[in-house]
Amino acid sequence: MAQSRQKSYADRRRRDIEFAVGYRVFLKVSPMRGVKQFGVRGKLSFRYIEPYEILERIGTVAYRLVLSPKLLDVHNVFHISNLRKYIHDSGHVMLYDPPELQEDLNYKEFPVMIIAREVQKLRNHEIPYMKIRWSNHDDREATWELEELMKKHHPYLFKD
Repeated sequence: MAQSRQKSYADRRRRDIEFAVGYRVFLKVSPMRGVKQFGVRGKLSFRYIEPYEILERIGTVAYRLVLSPKLLDVHNVFHISNLRKYIHDSGHVMLYDPPELQEDLNYKEFPVMIIAREVQKLRNHEIPYMKIRWSNHDDREATWELEELMKKHHPYLFKD
């Protein structure tokens, strides 16, 4: 009786997943001991990596994927539990404008605009901060900087 009750609980959460040839899926690469590392190591590593196209179905629970050239040494057949459906979203497409590189392959970053201002109040004085958007970065990578340092090093931001 206990087994049937537990089975009914498990069956409510269980889904039959099938993918057709040509679908795109994310590949699960959560960190496990003895498994090849995909990019970043440690606790910041990705759980799923880029969407890959399904090349063929092998049996009922295995699929062959078209992997990128950087994963040539990884076997291209995966169990269905390691795949997650990819739903196309135009927000996933990243527009990339490469920075202008100098001869020594460096580039200069400079503040483009002030996004926000904030004052940190301490007991006896206040410290003004500014959120700065930098060149070659978007608003998500903006940083908080001291206002007095920005006035000293980048006065052109304050010409208004």
